[in-house]
Amino acid sequence: MSLQVEKLEKNMAKLTVEVSAEQFEECIKTAYKKNKNRFVIPGFRKGKAPLNMIEKMYGVGVFYEDAADEAINATYADAMKESELEIVSRPEVDVVQIEKGKPFIYTATVAVKPEVTLGQYKGVEVEKASEEVTDEDVAAELVKVQDQNSRLVTVEDRAVEDGDQTVINFEGFVDGAPFEGGKAEDYPLTIGSHSFIDTFEEQLIGKNIGEECQVDVTFPTEYHAENLAGKPATFKVTVKEIKKKELPEINDEFASEVSEFDTLEEYKADLRAKLEEKKKKEAATANEDKVVEAVVNNASMDIPDPMVDGQVENMVQDYSRRMQSQGISLDQYMQFTGMTMDMLKEQMKPQAVRRIQTRLVLEAVVKAENIEVSDEKLDEELQKMADAYKMEVEKLKEYMGDYEKAQMKQDLAVQAAVDFLVAEAKLV
Repeated sequence: MSLQVEKLEKNMAKLTVEVSAEQFEECIKTAYKKNKNRFVIPGFRKGKAPLNMIEKMYGVGVFYEDAADEAINATYADAMKESELEIVSRPEVDVVQIEKGKPFIYTATVAVKPEVTLGQYKGVEVEKASEEVTDEDVAAELVKVQDQNSRLVTVEDRAVEDGDQTVINFEGFVDGAPFEGGKAEDYPLTIGSHSFIDTFEEQLIGKNIGEECQVDVTFPTEYHAENLAGKPATFKVTVKEIKKKELPEINDEFASEVSEFDTLEEYKADLRAKLEEKKKKEAATANEDKVVEAVVNNASMDIPDPMVDGQVENMVQDYSRRMQSQGISLDQYMQFTGMTMDMLKEQMKPQAVRRIQTRLVLEAVVKAENIEVSDEKLDEELQKMADAYKMEVEKLKEYMGDYEKAQMKQDLAVQAAVDFLVAEAKLV
């Protein structure tokens, strides 16, 4: 294998990899062995026809696609290592030459980790976050606890009101015909949650249990299902259940039921103490975020687009997992909200860029300040993880390879950089 590296604009690079004719011939043979059972050649039992006979009947390039995959998989990792580039994206591969008896040549266009130019990062000045807890904060916390201790009461003597939790059956029609995904039974819907498109929920206000009603909406013009985008739709909806929240009265009895205290005043004093502790931690986090943001704003870098695209893909996958944990698929979420995948990705892009910028800048601070994490510090963190997972630390270490340990060290170094920046900052 031979390699040429070409630096491109905006932290992109092109690797041109040449695989010898002899090695590519071996890749063709490997592809032949994997696929020969698919071919039927007169005069030969299935899977027994020789390579040259299959090539003669189906063309010399019959195994080129699989052989190319073999060659790329066998050489790309070595090419990455030999290039000495810090590659931060999947390669965009193009075949340049593929011909029997000649070297196989392909290019891999990749994004390279950007260089960061740090601006001022020591002694940045930011406004200190408040740690004050007000009477309004305590009152709001009381209302939250009140809501948590509410109970759902079935309503049978009135129509749907805003805020009610309903159970509905519905079927949707576009141009008079039902459409896929537009029908459901026993569907829970909170009125005012805006989880359905357009004014669907508002049109249920005033409807009674058992009453079939018509709801008219219009799908967004950028709806993910192209056959529905921008079209008016009619839903036949039946309200099956109505439930409302019944809130307990906030008094001494309420305090004794939700806490260890006998009076409301004692409970409020305890709430204030807990809120003060919480506010202190939140203020510390806010100060940290402000300092890091200021340092990132002072730095400069040129982030390649594929690096951003990769971060967005990771964020979409994380978002999908969170949706699944709530019992909703990403497709269902987009259908109910009118969101498309392109819209979701575009929405996430600014946050993706910021995450990349923040990580790169903090890694640059680690390098500038020669921040290192000792093996002892790593062992401490591993012990904390083992305790959290209720397992032996040696067992945990067995599950972690060198790469995972190195990554964990890097993460600890980045957090140490954050601590350093905050300690150096001026909070005013």
